[in-house]
Amino acid sequence: MKPDFTYAQGPNFHIERRREIVAKYPEIRSLMVKNPWSAAWIVGLVALQWGAASAAAGASWWLLVLAAFAFGAFVNHALYVLMHECTHSLVFKHGGLNRLFGLICDFALVLPSAMGFQRYHLYHHRYLGQYEMDPDIVSHDEARLIGNKAWRKALWVFLLPVSQALRPMKLKATRNVPVWDKWIALNFVTQILVCTALVIAFGPKALAYLALSTLFALGLHPLGGRWIQEHHVTKAGQDTYSYYGPLNKVCFNMGFHNEHHDFPNVPWNNLPKVKRTAPEYYTSLKSYTSWIGVLRMFIFDPAMSGYSRILHPATQVPKATSRG
Repeated sequence: MKPDFTYAQGPNFHIERRREIVAKYPEIRSLMVKNPWSAAWIVGLVALQWGAASAAAGASWWLLVLAAFAFGAFVNHALYVLMHECTHSLVFKHGGLNRLFGLICDFALVLPSAMGFQRYHLYHHRYLGQYEMDPDIVSHDEARLIGNKAWRKALWVFLLPVSQALRPMKLKATRNVPVWDKWIALNFVTQILVCTALVIAFGPKALAYLALSTLFALGLHPLGGRWIQEHHVTKAGQDTYSYYGPLNKVCFNMGFHNEHHDFPNVPWNNLPKVKRTAPEYYTSLKSYTSWIGVLRMFIFDPAMSGYSRILHPATQVPKATSRG
């Protein structure tokens, strides 16, 4: 039998669970607020990475790579989480300000990713587990390429930035949407200017440090377990998994992933409060306390692969329109 996804008959369980929790605990609505302090964190972390990049510019290459792995990856991963907050408009009420601070996140990430992420990530929430609509689901071709051999899965995790950048091409609703709009163009222009300025000010090694920090933040690194933890199936019938380990303290509670999918309009600082408000809805679910353990399980367990995901029936796809 050829490997394949697991197919469910109904929609993902977040929809019904959210309704139940709100009905049982209406006070949970008080957690659905904006957190403008995230903007201060964005500016501070970008400044921190620029300072580290300036120091790395004078270091040997082996020390630069070590610094990117041991320090820079954690900062850049945190910036991706804060970009995610901006994508959900959880920082400011004004959409333009959320986009602006998403752009600022990229100033330490090298890649112009904020506006593309904003465009596609919300499909992941609206169409979780729907093959042609969820950009987090690998294609059949990619799943077959990954296979179940340890070295191939490790290589795939290492190259996750490439995989994630290409995956939106399979989305049905965006096939007729122009690739470029004014915000994506602005994202590219600002990144070119920022990266050029960094090279002029600190030298090419500074940019190399930032680029390696991003590569490690998204790939084969203790933080890389997050990409497997969130939705790869290790318990029958469960789409989403949370992580309650210590690294939540350096990634703005991103491990509270069931809570986030239930309430995507709750900012990072309130996600633990969701679990405390309705504990019976989360303690019964499988969760993790080690991202390294999750990554080791995925790579070395031959039963785990790109096909270890639950697919749900497709819902009606809205007419694709471009953002102005």
